[in-house]
Amino acid sequence: MNMDMNKVEAFAGQVVTDIAATFSGVMTNIGHKLGLYKAMAGAGPVSSQQLADMTGTHERYVREWLNNQVAGGYVTHDAANNTYTMPDEHIPVLADDDSPVFLVPALDVASSLWLDEEKISEVFRSGQGMAWSDHHHHLFCGSESLFRPGYKAHLTTSWIRALDGVEEKLRKGVRVADVGCGHGASSIVMAQEYPNSTFYGFDSHPESIEIARQRASDAGLNGNIHFSVAKAKDYNERDFDLICFMDCLHDMGDPVGAARHARQALNEDGTVLLVEPAAGDGIHENINPVSRLYYAASTAVCTPCSISQEVGLALGAQAGEKRLSEVLEEAGFSNTRRATETPFNIILEARC
Repeated sequence: MNMDMNKVEAFAGQVVTDIAATFSGVMTNIGHKLGLYKAMAGAGPVSSQQLADMTGTHERYVREWLNNQVAGGYVTHDAANNTYTMPDEHIPVLADDDSPVFLVPALDVASSLWLDEEKISEVFRSGQGMAWSDHHHHLFCGSESLFRPGYKAHLTTSWIRALDGVEEKLRKGVRVADVGCGHGASSIVMAQEYPNSTFYGFDSHPESIEIARQRASDAGLNGNIHFSVAKAKDYNERDFDLICFMDCLHDMGDPVGAARHARQALNEDGTVLLVEPAAGDGIHENINPVSRLYYAASTAVCTPCSISQEVGLALGAQAGEKRLSEVLEEAGFSNTRRATETPFNIILEARC
């Protein structure tokens, strides 16, 4: 073979960067869980000993961890004083768990993929699926922690306001379904903002529903929110003015059936709010770091989850607006539009 060795070396450098990021992701997760980032946030320059004292950890490990963070550009180092500083601009990403760009929980999701590597490899060979419930529990907790800040930041302040006439209904008081609610983060955000409305969260994963009920109780929500174990085509409640699918329709085996069931459960003037991962309509529109992340999650989680269910349509996490609109049209929705978007999500509105 006639190879350009400059290109070989450049690509090897790219892979080394990826491997370094993979190793360092463990360090980032440790920094989060031991409170190292929170201790550094707004503290100015600190020595490794000071940070260890602030967090109840051992200095030698903290020093090595800090040097990894400097090498990755997460913190800076003052050689003259041998101190370390977290730039203020890094706080929303690393230390503020209410920030919409708080990204550290994605590493718990990543850890679940490593822990489930053998199972994921097996579905490649067998062509079978892998249910959501068969994954390591890091996936469930990591997904909730990753999505919750975005819901808190955008769901009631932007996404619902972008829907035609929906917020006014919610203020007055209507019935809302949150299908595939998981740990209930989105349901709880809405129930807190719209106390006159009643919210019903449905999920097929019993353990998630138990956690959702506890989260609602902890938030003091006992009257206007209800969680039930139910599949997307099995819940019996009707007369909803709004039905939400939050980052979940593409995971379903029969998304057309789920959307059709939602149409039947809606009032005549009801609305579906569909939140999905940001994506263009084809691979060449999705060559970027966010899509790279989503394709990986889709390969390991979303696609096998769908294949494990009836129909097994396997939309994938990068289905894009065109394909999602086709699903909604097949389900009986005649009017679908992109209501708004973020760097991580597309938000579609569907009406009968």
